[in-house]
Amino acid sequence: MSEQKERIAVVGGTGALGNALALRLARAGHDVIIGSRDAAKADAAANALNAAVGRVAVTAQPNRAAAQAGDIVILAVPYAAQRATIEEIRDALPGKILVDATAPLVPPQVSRVQLPDGGSAVAAIQVLLGTSVRVVSAFQNVSAPKLASAERIDCDVLVCADDRAARDRVIALAGAIGLRGIDAGPIANSAAAEALTSVLIAINRRYKVPGSGIRIVGIDAQ
Repeated sequence: MSEQKERIAVVGGTGALGNALALRLARAGHDVIIGSRDAAKADAAANALNAAVGRVAVTAQPNRAAAQAGDIVILAVPYAAQRATIEEIRDALPGKILVDATAPLVPPQVSRVQLPDGGSAVAAIQVLLGTSVRVVSAFQNVSAPKLASAERIDCDVLVCADDRAARDRVIALAGAIGLRGIDAGPIANSAAAEALTSVLIAINRRYKVPGSGIRIVGIDAQ
């Protein structure tokens, strides 16, 4: 687990997943910037998170300003908003790690795997941004309610990226917020994690559970 303090922008930080990730990151001692197109919602979310962690750890900025301020940028918006949000913050990303938590869910059939042409929504963003941005796929398969809890979560996070150092940094970040990051290889492999999101939604519905997850066996506990 890394003890390095990071300055992390969570673009989409007023949504369920982004807000829960921001809470975990703030509890782990990181400085968090919530990015949103709605200033009032962002301010309210930041105030609520600061009250929850008992210190001023979270600030709010428009999406582009948040991305500019963060050392690491996490994208936690719905699939339908992924490309437009990336275009909005694109010029703030060169030289940084972008952690994309996008899962290609297509309503109303979100429990059915519907991967885009090319296989991976996140890999497509790496192609769009080029080599100046290190895109990492992570956090698609952990439910927001579990992240919002204060407990360690008994499931793994598949971390995919073409840059191994970026993968390692995000694996350490996952460990710092109570998850086990698993090196799942290059960005093309993100298609598996993205597809698993729909599979897990189907499992949740069938077995009436709030947030199933995955666990990789055969690896020593870390």
